[in-house]
Amino acid sequence: MISLILLAVISPLPATLSAAGSGAFHDDTSGLDYVSIPAGSFVMGTPEPALKRAIAEMPKPDAKLVADETPAHTIVFDHDFMLSTTEVTQQAWYQLMKTRPGPDSHWQHKHWQQLPVVSVSWEDVQQFIDKLNSISSQYYYRLPTEAEWEYAARAGNNDLRPFSLLEMDEHAWYLHNSNDEVQAVAQLDANAFGLYDMFGNAWEWVADWYHPQSYASSEQLNPQGPVTGTKKVRRGGSYHCSPHLVRSAYRAADLPGVAYSVLGFRLVAKAR
Repeated sequence: MISLILLAVISPLPATLSAAGSGAFHDDTSGLDYVSIPAGSFVMGTPEPALKRAIAEMPKPDAKLVADETPAHTIVFDHDFMLSTTEVTQQAWYQLMKTRPGPDSHWQHKHWQQLPVVSVSWEDVQQFIDKLNSISSQYYYRLPTEAEWEYAARAGNNDLRPFSLLEMDEHAWYLHNSNDEVQAVAQLDANAFGLYDMFGNAWEWVADWYHPQSYASSEQLNPQGPVTGTKKVRRGGSYHCSPHLVRSAYRAADLPGVAYSVLGFRLVAKAR
């Protein structure tokens, strides 16, 4: 029985993804689908009166917990960028790294290939990206910046989320609908850019160092975030989160060597 389980874990099966939005394509090197996110501008962070509503959603309202989402500021992207339509899956990770991070139960799951890979630190992710870049002649890969992530998650929406709380079950795996378990990617509705699971399922590492006051001095054009720091930003919430943490502008951060069973990532691909 044990040998049969191991065989199921290490034998990759074809990925099955729901159709992505306009401009989507499949990349064999990373094993992921991507969609082109168009150039444009948006307001990053949470302005009033949305900030008051974000505070009101908290079990114990505390304005200090969302202060790092201010001041809201305009960001401009002068070029398109290609973002994976889903979080990096266990199948994509295993095919490249030949390791199985995270709980054993995830790798013994009936749909283990399509679960997002978790329990990978920011530093682990850099090793994955470096390996991808060493074998790909077509694309250069990286994590999205924090601004790119929020722009893609909002998909043209300026509210707390691009859906109402009443519609949350249709767009995000979170504590109230996930059974407190990670879920296969691309099962719920995609956003207007054709991206799945930007909210919930797994937190997502982004490229930026975290600073609570970084928005006060942010560059407007294609910002890269603070030059230095001690923690890296994660975005989007997870299957273990309550609704108040699953928002477009909510920010969290951890040391780059930290790995959690609720934390994964998605990729940007750029043509070489």
